[in-house]
Amino acid sequence: MITEPLQWILAVLGAVMVGMSKTGVAGLGALAVALFVHVFPSSKQASGLVLPLFVLGDCVAVMFYRAHAQWRFLWRLMPWTAAGVVAGYFALGRISDGTARTLIGVIIVSLSLLGLWRRYGRADPPDGAAAWHWLSAAALGVVAGFITLVANAAGPLMAIYLIAMRLPKMQFVGTAAVFFMALNLFKVPFMAGLGLINVQSLELNLMLAPAVLTGALAGRWLLVRTNQQLFEKLVLALSAIAGILLVF
Repeated sequence: MITEPLQWILAVLGAVMVGMSKTGVAGLGALAVALFVHVFPSSKQASGLVLPLFVLGDCVAVMFYRAHAQWRFLWRLMPWTAAGVVAGYFALGRISDGTARTLIGVIIVSLSLLGLWRRYGRADPPDGAAAWHWLSAAALGVVAGFITLVANAAGPLMAIYLIAMRLPKMQFVGTAAVFFMALNLFKVPFMAGLGLINVQSLELNLMLAPAVLTGALAGRWLLVRTNQQLFEKLVLALSAIAGILLVF
């Protein structure tokens, strides 16, 4: 699957970024997906490879931060996200790689700009959660489920949602960790059914697992040394960059 030295460098870097995105630097996960898309000729193949790496990173993040998870925000999204995963399963064989990347990138960039506007363009009410009608959470959940199956790119959507909820960084990371562990485990049978997770891809996952663990430890180290305002700026900026990379 990987034969060239440059491919290995990008794959290892992508795996480190996966680990860091799960434990501290939210937004790097989508950048990692963009890297893997450049390693493999098919974005669908890249999605199948990246998913077990995400699951590994999710497990480490849940071990570190599960006590900080805010379940009330998760219950709003879970059913809708599951519906989006099912929709993505049926759509995956009917849309081209290029169309999927462009659509996902446009959605992510648009929501990143919306997040910046909400962050700096106007004042939110004291309870940020109240500003998000359940229809907004439902729409975001369905879109997140769809694009996470198609390209493992739901991280920026979840990040923008949690930023809008005004969660402190530890609650942000803990809530995201539980959400994505449940979501990514739910996706595994669908991806295996599509043939995108197989023995060959799992062998490569095992070789990249140490890089994921290294990134997870680095992400945890960075999180405790990053203040809340910088954390939110990084989340929004990295989400926008990831969307742009997927478009182009």
